[in-house]
Amino acid sequence: MNALVFPSRQIGDFQVTALSDGTMSASLDLLSGIKKADAESLQHNAGIAQPGDIHINGYLVRGQGRTLLIDAGTGSDLTGGELKANLAAAGVSAEEVDTILLTHCHPDHIGGLLDAEGEPVYKQAVLHLHSLEAEYWLDSEKEKGASERGKRNFALVRQTLKAYGDNVRFINGNAIIPEIVPLWLPGHTPGHTGFRIDSGDRSLLIWGDIVHFPHIQSACPTVSIAFDVDPVQASETRQKILEQAAREKLLIAGMHLAKAGFARVLRAENGYRLAYSEE
Repeated sequence: MNALVFPSRQIGDFQVTALSDGTMSASLDLLSGIKKADAESLQHNAGIAQPGDIHINGYLVRGQGRTLLIDAGTGSDLTGGELKANLAAAGVSAEEVDTILLTHCHPDHIGGLLDAEGEPVYKQAVLHLHSLEAEYWLDSEKEKGASERGKRNFALVRQTLKAYGDNVRFINGNAIIPEIVPLWLPGHTPGHTGFRIDSGDRSLLIWGDIVHFPHIQSACPTVSIAFDVDPVQASETRQKILEQAAREKLLIAGMHLAKAGFARVLRAENGYRLAYSEE
């Protein structure tokens, strides 16, 4: 399969490709700060057939002799789980990936890092995540207060970090490689991180989980989702980054945008709207 079938953008030295991991079944009931009927209306007006579903993306970045993956999908046969096959279809094997950047450690972002035996899928890759993210998931007191589902998440993070061992690095705000800089975007999780690429005369912000339902949370930035560790901080971060993206006319990418993978943030009546970008 030709890599060009996947949405890609050339950002200076880097080719950035959106790789779909598929869709996870979810519900608009996860949202707070909006009436369900209003949320359904926004989804309907955007032409979304299954208004409660959440799409999942990862991003392949190639350039300067490097092959990076930003997030790794669910790795699940039950939901999502398509990213590794799409990576291969884009012409890249797991062994070629030398760097993995994690926006955060929820299962739909790190589930694809381990195989069925609990071994690293990307054996040559160095894993980068924010130190606050690791601290949160390694905190036994936080684990004690989690739901059963949450406890499984804690266990997965710990298993993953242990499996990658000496190949784990903590983000400190400096460029990971020249022209790719992490941007701390806390709230969804304590160490939630975006990655900004400024290369040549082009820029791209891969903003992680700033939105889960893009059309709803851009139009109504104060709307939170049940997955947010700190909903107030997540809302503040979302409003700040939406304003910045609109002001700077940034090209953005996100793990829960549609398969198109890339968008612009435009100002609307009381909030913003996303326009999926063709360039």
